[in-house]
Amino acid sequence: MTGENKAEVLFYHLERQPLERVLPSLLERTLERGWRAVVKSGSAERLEALDLALWTYNDASFLPHGTARDGDPSRQPIYLTTGDETPNGAGVRFLVDGADMTTFNGFVRIVCLFDGNDQDAKDKARSQWQSAKTAGCAVTYWRQSESGRWEKQG
Repeated sequence: MTGENKAEVLFYHLERQPLERVLPSLLERTLERGWRAVVKSGSAERLEALDLALWTYNDASFLPHGTARDGDPSRQPIYLTTGDETPNGAGVRFLVDGADMTTFNGFVRIVCLFDGNDQDAKDKARSQWQSAKTAGCAVTYWRQSESGRWEKQG
């Protein structure tokens, strides 16, 4: 996706389930909508773990994805990176493990997932929230209920 439209920015506060459980379901929904995704991680080590998790999170299925080392990133429905590139024309950018937002343009959505049990992660999410608001993006905050359902807050 290209263009100057600001993305909708969604913040997911992870408290009840780890990233490896939440991210696959959000990526499934993204693909169901016909969108491609880029997942930007804050570290190469974590990116490796997510790469494996997306192949093994469900015994009955997997999420088609790849990294730069897999070749031809333009063909990947889900592209994993630690950088700012979007070689697959993704409409949705996921930010995990403290990855920074560098632009709000060219995406339908930016999804920031942060660990609610980590004060540094919460502080970073607050900073990203403010940056998104300042950039003129529509921002929403999602928290998981005790039943496991994601609920939009305030």
